[in-house]
Amino acid sequence: MTVIKMDIEKIKEDRKKWMTWKNIAPLREAVDSLKEKECSTKLGDVVEVFGDCDDSKIYDVAKMLMPWRKGPFKIGKTYIDSEWKSNIKYNLLRPHFHLKNKRVADIGCNNGYYMFRMLEDEPKLLVGFDPSPLYKTQFDFVNHFIKSDIVYELLGVEHLAFYDEKFDIIFCLGVLYHRSDPVAMLKSLYKGLDKKGEVILDTFYIDGDEEIALCPQSSYSKIPNIYFVPTIKALKNWCLRAGFCGFEVLETSVTDAGEQRKTEWIEGHSLEDFLDPQDKTKTVEGYPAPQRVYVRLIKDKK
Repeated sequence: MTVIKMDIEKIKEDRKKWMTWKNIAPLREAVDSLKEKECSTKLGDVVEVFGDCDDSKIYDVAKMLMPWRKGPFKIGKTYIDSEWKSNIKYNLLRPHFHLKNKRVADIGCNNGYYMFRMLEDEPKLLVGFDPSPLYKTQFDFVNHFIKSDIVYELLGVEHLAFYDEKFDIIFCLGVLYHRSDPVAMLKSLYKGLDKKGEVILDTFYIDGDEEIALCPQSSYSKIPNIYFVPTIKALKNWCLRAGFCGFEVLETSVTDAGEQRKTEWIEGHSLEDFLDPQDKTKTVEGYPAPQRVYVRLIKDKK
């Protein structure tokens, strides 16, 4: 059997070039042009920065970086009312983990909202993985004021096994349904853990006692890259096949307009456009409306 190896450092170096793309370079220049500020940070439901950061340029740069999917953030007087009220998910999960002195990864970290919230737990290491130059630029914008030691990598879950660090806890929130081979992705998460590590995972699910998954023909809730939406039993089977020894359901939730909605800080549609206007229990395609399951996966019970 041939073992495929990746030169992660070369990949990281190559991806720095993404920041020079014609649609990204002006955003990088705008963020780089911001002056150094003496600020304080409050890590609550709103990731808030206050102090010497009230000039109008901050608002202008934040607007350039749209759409803002995760948040909310408040930089001085600039309130970024993101599409997702990400504090709802974070607060739902908060009782289920402890991060102090642990090595933590966030896969599909977007602009880093969850990682900024995690800073109050004083983890030993905090690394975000997301191959999006826009989200990395949003992160850099916020971190310009917070000045955290968070590491943001333009890498995906497929690079975890080859990364130079193993993690005690990996968060993987809202990523699994975007992968055409969910078991392979779960194996990547498994390989990224230290021996006694754990994964906090959330994904869409459908109701039912059978070990089956919904396979949307072309889109699910108007999202084209949704491949499989399993029952919880099917999800458990995937996780066991990937090598995990423990599978614990932490919470379930139904996504509603109080959590995901259209704001002035995004472009295009949001949840209200993705559901059947006559029956909010169904998507516009006629599938069951999105609901999420949150689980803890244990690598080794010993």
